[in-house]
Amino acid sequence: QVQLVESGGGLVQAGASLRLSCTASGGTFSQFAMGWFRQAPGKERECVAAISWGSATTYYADSVKGRFAISRDNAKNTVYLRMNSLQPEDTAVYYCARRRGARLIPTAQAGDYDYWGQGTQVTVSS
Repeated sequence: QVQLVESGGGLVQAGASLRLSCTASGGTFSQFAMGWFRQAPGKERECVAAISWGSATTYYADSVKGRFAISRDNAKNTVYLRMNSLQPEDTAVYYCARRRGARLIPTAQAGDYDYWGQGTQVTVSS
């Protein structure tokens, strides 16, 4: 069974940086695209970044382009989300997820991901 565990969230002030980590166990991590999603209270879950299995392809939501960076270390079964210049509107629970199907391109659709972590809270104060 695949398990994804996120870490690195917290409470920060606007303008600060955080790095989220998501470590996978079970399955073959290196063969699957991964995504980072977030969900704020009262809002739908949205994809903020995704990365292909070999890191050749990345996706970023317009709202985070230039501020967030997704990367992965297949040797460590870990995907990262570096978040710079955080703003209050970035406040949300952040989830990592594994793409359904090996070696498929990453997408921004939550329905294309089959395994999810428990989430880590990111709170940005103004």
